Amino acid sequence: MKLTPIFLSLAMAGACSHATANAVDEHTYANLNDVITTHLHLDLDVDFADKQLEGFVEHTLQWQDNSSKTLVLDTRDLDIDKIMYQDQNGGWHKASYTLAKRDDVKGSKLTITFKSQAQKARIYYNSRPEASGLQWLTPEQTASKTHPFMYSQSQAIHARSWIPVQDTPAMRVTYSARIHTPKDVRAVMSADNKDALYKDGDYIFDMPQAISPYLIAIGAGNLEFKAMSKQTGIFAEPTILDASVAEFNDTQAMIDKTNAMYGEYAWGRYDLLMLPPSFPFGGMENPRLSFITPTVVAGDKSLVNLIAHELAHSWSGNLVTNATWEDLWLNEGFTSYVENRIMEEVFGRDRAVMEQALDAAGLRAQLKTIDAPDTRLNLKLNGRDPDDAFSSVPYTKGQLFLIYLENKYGRDKFDPFVKTYFNEFSFKSLTTAEFVTYIKANLIEKYPGVVSMDKVNEWIFEPGLPADAPNPTSDAFDKVDNATQTWLTGSTTAAQLPTNNWTVHEWLHFLNNLPRDLSIEKMTELDAEFNLTQSTNAERAFAWYMLAVGNGYQAIYPALDNHLSGIGRRKLIVPLYKALVTHGKREWANKVYLNARPGYHPLAQGTIDALFVK
Repeated sequence: MKLTPIFLSLAMAGACSHATANAVDEHTYANLNDVITTHLHLDLDVDFADKQLEGFVEHTLQWQDNSSKTLVLDTRDLDIDKIMYQDQNGGWHKASYTLAKRDDVKGSKLTITFKSQAQKARIYYNSRPEASGLQWLTPEQTASKTHPFMYSQSQAIHARSWIPVQDTPAMRVTYSARIHTPKDVRAVMSADNKDALYKDGDYIFDMPQAISPYLIAIGAGNLEFKAMSKQTGIFAEPTILDASVAEFNDTQAMIDKTNAMYGEYAWGRYDLLMLPPSFPFGGMENPRLSFITPTVVAGDKSLVNLIAHELAHSWSGNLVTNATWEDLWLNEGFTSYVENRIMEEVFGRDRAVMEQALDAAGLRAQLKTIDAPDTRLNLKLNGRDPDDAFSSVPYTKGQLFLIYLENKYGRDKFDPFVKTYFNEFSFKSLTTAEFVTYIKANLIEKYPGVVSMDKVNEWIFEPGLPADAPNPTSDAFDKVDNATQTWLTGSTTAAQLPTNNWTVHEWLHFLNNLPRDLSIEKMTELDAEFNLTQSTNAERAFAWYMLAVGNGYQAIYPALDNHLSGIGRRKLIVPLYKALVTHGKREWANKVYLNARPGYHPLAQGTIDALFVK
């Protein structure tokens, strides 16, 4: 894609590694003050039989301290074979190293010592089958049932489980790779995938823009490709390829609208990789190639806000990155805000407001279940795994903060602020403190008397929601509420509910707001009229199952077994397991889980395992 002059310069700047000096990342062992990696080269074999990646990674090094001769990397459950380094004259030598005892959160510190400052360091290693950032699936666990499948999930601190690397978002690195697979298996990466269009088992990749290590990604399986537009396409197993293309063919329109609002897309192509149902998240914003769950292929484009979210990361998150995982809201809050603006531009204001309202209601419900300190935007992890503090707070509270600012300043002032923010910090990582300094100078003091810094600090550093936080409401939801009340009071029957033109958003509002002690008679009436237990929309089925588990509606259990066994998206399974345990179904849930567990990603396994530990 031809870039405008400003973004061409940014892309060129992105080719240089960057480390945020002000960041203190408690989740990395890396000695960034001494040395940083400017480029990674991977040469790996994808070994499905032994469930491992095997080969080497080569680090090109830039020394920050002239007296240092030590490189410290993050690893987790890696077997190190040997380490070589290239001196300033081009000669290669064997390096000495120590691999420390494994820490449950951070993994094992790899300390490499050179006799002289190295230009490059090459680590020969292999991952293990239990790598937290990789999932290996048998052919039977895939959609096509013909080939094995492997994919990575490096966020937050899982890149170290398949690459020895300075695993912190405070630094950025370019990378290249040569990946070897069986000849009938296609490999793809978060990079230029033009070589992956030819299936031959030997693939070359290049990522010229510098990214944080958690955005390095790989997938391999029975993948075919189909273009959607000049700039977009989909890699997927053949059985889901056409349906995915039909579902997501508005992606180019999303890119075009975002270009107009926030500056031109800076990454070249934007393709999607459809993953097996075991993928633990809705999507992952890996640059140039977002990883997507098949649970959003609903057949009616009702869940495509997920694509808008992953695309929005191309500006907020990938282009401008949180420097530590305590600053995650800078990534996800801005992305959730931009996502909603994209949805408004492509699908209209009414749909965008419904999605705001659903997310805000979900956040307010979740705030009641989270410890107060974890409801702050600038989170304090205190040594915890970032995955353990995952919630809707950085996403939706962050989005509401930005909506609050938009409402106060108006889009005529706030949109240029956001666009300039993306421009100012492109291909950089920043801390919350740096953001506070920036917003003070470029919004609060630029337009005095509108919002105070005390209010900004309340949003960012105080728990919960401010009393004057936005509370998005939808006229469509008001009509749903009125119809619900007439049915609950017995004035109408379920058949008379005006559902013919309800969107999935109206259905979710309806189900999420029904009384949690709804009678079995009413549950049975709803199910008989709308066949909710057999819903093919994963989000609607989840909302119905959550209601039914709490109310003791037994008719759901065969379908619920299929739901829990058929997908691994944590959002759609973890709350159900928790509800089952809470409502006296531990034994049934444990039996289902033991059968389903082999098909779940390690991230989902770790979360759900804890529910059944006595």
